[in-house]
Amino acid sequence: MSRFVDETDLLVRSGHGGPGAVSFRREKYVPRGGPDGGDGGDGGEVIFRVKRELKSLYVHKMKGRFIAGDGRPGMGKNKSGAKGRDCVIDVPAGTVVLDRETKLPIADLTEDGREFLLLKGGRGGQGNARFATSVNRAPKYAQKGLPGKECSLTLQIKTIADIGLVGLPNAGKSTLLAVLTDAHPRIGAYPFTTLYPNLGVLNYKGETQFVIADLPGLIEGASMGHGLGIRFLKHIERTRGLLFLLDLSTGDFVKQYEILAGEIGTYSESLLAKPRLVVGSKRDLVSGDVEEKFLASGPGERRLSISSSARHGLEPLKNEIAALVGRADGR
Repeated sequence: MSRFVDETDLLVRSGHGGPGAVSFRREKYVPRGGPDGGDGGDGGEVIFRVKRELKSLYVHKMKGRFIAGDGRPGMGKNKSGAKGRDCVIDVPAGTVVLDRETKLPIADLTEDGREFLLLKGGRGGQGNARFATSVNRAPKYAQKGLPGKECSLTLQIKTIADIGLVGLPNAGKSTLLAVLTDAHPRIGAYPFTTLYPNLGVLNYKGETQFVIADLPGLIEGASMGHGLGIRFLKHIERTRGLLFLLDLSTGDFVKQYEILAGEIGTYSESLLAKPRLVVGSKRDLVSGDVEEKFLASGPGERRLSISSSARHGLEPLKNEIAALVGRADGR
């Protein structure tokens, strides 16, 4: 079974141009019969194409090299060589193409079916028929094809979603995603059950759909590389809003909130500027006093408590998610 890969390095190369031909036709009173060498074909291009069905860069990581075909040589009778085969690289929506050395972005591929021409192939060489003149009617030379271009790239997936669901390990993110959407994430009673972003679609009142991304649990120090969360913090960058999920049953929801906000802010201050909703999970496991304390602990923020397993508070949560997306859109 292919595993999820959200970043990998690639070597890509466009095709070399084919050489032009040196050829002469047989014709009376024409030196050597006259030149009729055709042009070489152009090298193949390197093209990225967004394919919505793809979710991982696993195949790209395994292959590592993508090389377009070389142009075919020119032939006699003024026949041009065939163009080299294009190398079309299908990638998931949300893939960012970076220069491997400078890490500068080259392309941001988000729309299904979109194509991006990265490298043109080398131009085919001209055949000797192109060089005939009144002075030299029988040229014995033709051009070599131009070489293709090569570059080293880094591909990164940045998940496209309306809402990024973030929380510490075992906060109940996967369970919440399962009851809100059509997703079927792996759920377990141990840390880091979620090893890669899971996406689900929330159908809201039969009129609107919201994509929710369940991201691997963050731990304190994630922004410094601890745990799994730092690998996937970049996925939050494309979300329109954030949903902080805090486990009420542990009794330390204030500390949980501080860890999440701190790690996200350390990674990127702009992420904290996104509109967010704070949700307390597992309210069926705590007393009413704990729930009230949680709801009163964040003045100025939208807060509500739920129980995914008991299906408590889910309809108000859906309304709040719709309102969160509306705030992100300036509505």
